[in-house]
Amino acid sequence: MSDTSLAAPQAAPEYEAIPLPDRRHFADAEMLERARNFFEEMKLRHSIRDFAPEPVPRAVIENCILAAGRAPSGANRQPWHFVAVGDAAIKKQIREAAEAEEKAFYDGKAGDDWLSALAPLGTDDTKPFLEIAPWLIVIFAERYGISADRKIVKNYYINESVGIATGMLITALHCAGLATLTHTPNPMRFLNEICGRPENEKPYMILVTGQAADNATVPKHAKVKKSLEEIASFR
Repeated sequence: MSDTSLAAPQAAPEYEAIPLPDRRHFADAEMLERARNFFEEMKLRHSIRDFAPEPVPRAVIENCILAAGRAPSGANRQPWHFVAVGDAAIKKQIREAAEAEEKAFYDGKAGDDWLSALAPLGTDDTKPFLEIAPWLIVIFAERYGISADRKIVKNYYINESVGIATGMLITALHCAGLATLTHTPNPMRFLNEICGRPENEKPYMILVTGQAADNATVPKHAKVKKSLEEIASFR
């Protein structure tokens, strides 16, 4: 940015600790039960492409975003911004721009290997869900912060932090009874202009959310998950 400059080193705030406000302690049996119950709940989470147009209250989205905002982040910089889009005209703009990028992707830009990997999921360059779903949550990663006096402030572990917050948002929406779809057209810089976000923010993902349509389906291939032995090791 032409009107920003690198922030001069500043003294870090003094470290101050407070007692853990909500210490939780469960017996082993209850811990196991809660862990199993959560696993069973998350087994019901599916990415879908068939959304119902019925409205979802803004307050539900607000509280799910608040939950995502509790995610850990590098140096507690919280380098994320969530733009919740419910306006039909803006959703139409996003769909048109996204489909233009997706057409190039599926017409050869992606490469044969990538398209082959996507084939079992049945995706293509048509994205009607971007207009049908009641909410699109456009997630931005803040590449650097800007202080009140227009100085650039460095952020840390940006992708890791935003990834954790996104996972928490998906989980919060699921627990609220909503379905989701992660959508990442490439490139995504058109989202800055449509959503009115500054150049220090990089589009990270469009998270489509709403109620599943009555005729919603999921690809059979998407139900194939790796076993515990394949995804974890204990030493």
